[in-house]
Amino acid sequence: MSQSIKGFSKLSKEAKLEWLAQTHFERPEAALDLLKSYWHPDASVQKRHDEFIENTVSNYYLPFGVAPNFLINGKTYVLPMAIEESSVVAAASKSAAFWLERGGFKTEVISTTKIGHVHFIHWGDAQRLHSVVEEHQERFYAATEHITANMRARGGGIVSIELVDRSADEPGYFQLEARFETIDSMGANFINSCLESFAQTLREIVVEAPAASEADREVQVVMSILSNYTPECVVRAEVECAVAELNEGGGMDPVEFAEKFARAVRIAEIEPYRATTHNKGIFNGIDAVVIATGNDFRAVEAAGHAYAARSGCYTSLTHCAVENGRFRFWIEIPLALGTVGGLTALHPMVQWAHELLGHPNARELMQIVAVSGLAQNFAALRALTTTGIQKGHMKMHLLNILNQLEATEAEKAEIVAWFADKVVVHAEVVRRFCELRDIPVPAPKVTRN
Repeated sequence: MSQSIKGFSKLSKEAKLEWLAQTHFERPEAALDLLKSYWHPDASVQKRHDEFIENTVSNYYLPFGVAPNFLINGKTYVLPMAIEESSVVAAASKSAAFWLERGGFKTEVISTTKIGHVHFIHWGDAQRLHSVVEEHQERFYAATEHITANMRARGGGIVSIELVDRSADEPGYFQLEARFETIDSMGANFINSCLESFAQTLREIVVEAPAASEADREVQVVMSILSNYTPECVVRAEVECAVAELNEGGGMDPVEFAEKFARAVRIAEIEPYRATTHNKGIFNGIDAVVIATGNDFRAVEAAGHAYAARSGCYTSLTHCAVENGRFRFWIEIPLALGTVGGLTALHPMVQWAHELLGHPNARELMQIVAVSGLAQNFAALRALTTTGIQKGHMKMHLLNILNQLEATEAEKAEIVAWFADKVVVHAEVVRRFCELRDIPVPAPKVTRN
């Protein structure tokens, strides 16, 4: 059973490691050796990693791959992708190669505005509150000039501030809703600093203005925080070609493929059970590039799923049309990304990823990431509507199974060759492995609840 400890964060790294190993592992030295084997050999780099979060004891590796041949608005990119799931990089690469010969991906940033709120309670006269906020707009801007100076110099800053009355939903509940342009930074710290200043200014102007009652002068700020839902920070990516160009090489007629593909998208548009898996596949591609470039994949996913449900029903993030002999497939998705600040200036692999992409600004990175999601979705739907998804996925998973079995390189080569024209099934891999070693095939494990 796990033991509790007080003051763990104040211990040295070595003391933390010693406590963990001695109190939680049957083989303490082996546990320590494993953690230390993942430390970076350059002590200065490891120190930088240690300082990203609290209580760091080691590093957790994800495979870092690349997907070439992405033609986006006439420019070719190699996409960095950090992900552990089999077949994602391969699928993205396959889509990129497919569309490279058909004009590539076209993208457009629709908007880049981000939103934050001061959430507060006010029991006084709502009309007076509206008038006070409107009359003292400039106070909010003036109080944040020291915060916004650098952002304004780069072309960003505060876009608007308005009072929103939500008292019909929660008694006494109001918001100061502010919009921001943060240019090449994701902007979370900038936005939150502005919002906390707005909260203080709000208290001041409400107290100072003429009032009919004490309630008119009282403001209870609940919290001041940006929203990760960014429906006004949206990018569109699409591909288009003649239906006749959708030659799969697998025997399916291009017209049949286009119609089946469009129907699969339509099912995801109307069926939330399918839409959830459909969009998860999109985020396979998106998250991999977001992580590789040092951005917050959790914020991106939260915004994307909220956007998918903005009509009141959870639906597909991608859409398809087959009209007049043309096939069109596109995505519109909110992506709040940054190319300066945060890990972009600290993590060596993040810096490498940005250089690989040609040091894109935030708008360019939005377009690249949206394309990654669209490409991933195209690959998944192409597989689902033709050969089925397991054939390709399990071939990629084959090496994972063989590594779990601790197969030798010679055994891996022979088993991979044996499955070249077969669907990979875990039990069949185990059986073939046991045959090669001339050992009994283990009986299936039975799990009882």
